[in-house]
Amino acid sequence: MTFTTVLFYVFAAIMVLAALRVITAKNPVHAALFLVLAFFNAAGIWLLLKAEFLAIVLVLVYVGAVMVLFLFVVMMLDINIDRMREGFWGYLPVASIVGGLIVLEMGVVLWHGYSNFEQSAEAAALNIGGTKELGLQIYTRYIYGFEIAAVVLLVAIIAAVALTLRRRKDTKAIDPGQAVRVKRNDRLKIVKVDTVNQRAIDAANVEKAAAAAAAAAAAVPPTDSKEPK
Repeated sequence: MTFTTVLFYVFAAIMVLAALRVITAKNPVHAALFLVLAFFNAAGIWLLLKAEFLAIVLVLVYVGAVMVLFLFVVMMLDINIDRMREGFWGYLPVASIVGGLIVLEMGVVLWHGYSNFEQSAEAAALNIGGTKELGLQIYTRYIYGFEIAAVVLLVAIIAAVALTLRRRKDTKAIDPGQAVRVKRNDRLKIVKVDTVNQRAIDAANVEKAAAAAAAAAAAVPPTDSKEPK
């Protein structure tokens, strides 16, 4: 067993343990940190496989940007951990079966691919690494697909900016420029309002009620109290 093989198994074991801690950690911040550790070990495995470009992209994009942003969002949000973990053990059997199938399929595909891996004739002749060969393939053979993906990402960025800048009726945001340009007379307006005498209103209501009761009593006909013989 060579030193490279030992490093591969060490990185793989740490990555698997970190991935398990991502789904079993009680604190979301700890789960995000374990996910960062899993990404770092995956980058190490990519380096062992001589895929330097993928390793650098994994570290810079996922660890340096996406996961750090996700970590700050998790730390700033008030997350109810108990409610988030409700039903965890109920979904665990199905999740374990699906995860086992995914690992088995990836293992079969990767093991078969690595055992039959052969460097292309052009790369062997030019003695170039994986990064340069990947660049040549992207900008020559797969240039149209690369340009289409770039256009799709550009449209997604424009749509995200448009959704962010749209005006919504349910928001309470104010324009700082309008708040600075406002004048004193616009901030305060004095309106004359007639005074209300609550005692006079109550007395008038009492008089109306008494008059209504007297009118009702006068409208009732008198009854004869004599008994028939």
